[in-house]
Amino acid sequence: MEDRVRVVIAEDSVLLREGLTRLLTDRGHDVVAGVGDGEALIKTITELDAQGELPDVVVADVRMPPTHTDEGVRAAVQLRKAHPGLGVLVLSQYVEERYATELLAGSSRGVGYLLKDRVAEVREFVDAVVRVAEGGTALDPEVVAQLLGRSRKQDVLAGLTPREREVLGLMAEGRTNSAIARQLVVSDGAVEKHVSNIFLKLGLSPSDGDHRRVLAVLTYLKS
Repeated sequence: MEDRVRVVIAEDSVLLREGLTRLLTDRGHDVVAGVGDGEALIKTITELDAQGELPDVVVADVRMPPTHTDEGVRAAVQLRKAHPGLGVLVLSQYVEERYATELLAGSSRGVGYLLKDRVAEVREFVDAVVRVAEGGTALDPEVVAQLLGRSRKQDVLAGLTPREREVLGLMAEGRTNSAIARQLVVSDGAVEKHVSNIFLKLGLSPSDGDHRRVLAVLTYLKS
């Protein structure tokens, strides 16, 4: 059982909203509200905050009524500015680089971007919700691949070896060093060495603390 978190879900599909609610409540988490559009999401969070009941994380669809374009992600960006401590995990049918960049351009704590297909991997999805609620990062592997692909074109990561790029991609998904070691079938020490090299090559000093793991992935977004 993960640490219990309080969640608000914003999804216009009633079936998916109810499904997400069931997945989370079955794991012992509290879904305190469910809404169907960005305006209702902002109103709900504002009301909960006024009551001193701000949730730990919002799970929101990128596209919601009335236009089904970017209402969800715009609401998410607005909420992150108004409530810096609120985790935001957005779900999207496809990788939409502009929306991912907009969401990640501010503070890199407590943010996630997953494809909806990832919800079928229940444990990974719930783990991502908890990680974002606790101030971590959860990025879909396909999102990472596209964003890192763009960064290579900009030569931001030109100094990294292929293995270091692979480790960086797994870091961006929110995996720990031990999880990366299992994925790549190498020792924890080997991963620690790769991570140290990544920090060094990207100019991230120890003074940046644990935040370096996210900064390493998002450096190119600010270039």
